[in-house]
Amino acid sequence: MTTATTLNRTHLDWLESEAIHILREVAAECERPVLLFSGGKDSCVLLRLAEKAFRPGKFPFPLLHVDTGHNFPEVIAFRDQRATELGEQLIVRSVEDSIARGSVVLRHANDSRNAAQATTLLEAIAEFRFDACIGGARRDEEKARAKERICSFRDEFGQWDPKNQRPELWNLYNTRVHAGENIRVFPISNWTELDIWQYIARENLALPSIYYSHVRPVVRRKGLLAPITPLTPPREGETVEQVRVRFRTVGDVSCTCPVASDASTPTDIIAETAVTTITERGATRMDDQLNEASMERRKKMGYF
Repeated sequence: MTTATTLNRTHLDWLESEAIHILREVAAECERPVLLFSGGKDSCVLLRLAEKAFRPGKFPFPLLHVDTGHNFPEVIAFRDQRATELGEQLIVRSVEDSIARGSVVLRHANDSRNAAQATTLLEAIAEFRFDACIGGARRDEEKARAKERICSFRDEFGQWDPKNQRPELWNLYNTRVHAGENIRVFPISNWTELDIWQYIARENLALPSIYYSHVRPVVRRKGLLAPITPLTPPREGETVEQVRVRFRTVGDVSCTCPVASDASTPTDIIAETAVTTITERGATRMDDQLNEASMERRKKMGYF
């Protein structure tokens, strides 16, 4: 029977309900889940959904961040502040430590560490025996992301096989794993970038300042605006410009680029996002432009 309450629900209400159902299902079925929290916009939305799913109690899982050591300082400061505000446990494991142990070997010191996060994550999973890692990936981000189920199985080596996916019919999720195996859970799989910003606006969520328009030194490189930082200085012959930009996604400084923008509020960003024709990763991630299969290769190795 259709009720007035049902008729008045928005698409955000339906997405929120689905995500809360998934979070509660994982908390009930899995022994040692963890929520991946980087301080980025998608994981901030996940935190709000977790609040709605489990408050006034504590979260039934800790938070985990795999720190590349090449993060934007504004994001790391926000990550720590948000975890403190929530009063939840934040576990940080560092790619730097994996490098020191020799489990991660880079060709060059300043290489992108995005792919290296897979090794550090697998080490953290083994250390804490996590059987479910809850992440903020969405299917609209990238081709390989679109192949994921909501509960995505990883074998005892931490690897993902896109051809070996479990069916998810009628919102039934198979969370069973053997010792050493785990699943990656994506409660906001069905959300789009536009949905995320509409939810941020509706819930009045705080985000790192670099998501909004600000003036930053950049150079134009391969069709992108590469940020100038101590880690990423300009190359010979490049002209540094002061450009008003914002970040659509945040990640490794060495490969994450902003976009030119005057949008300084969620409402402004919603208007921009509604007309954009390029995905956020396509517009901002240098490492994903190297090859169409870059993300899929990283995911098969254990990446988020």
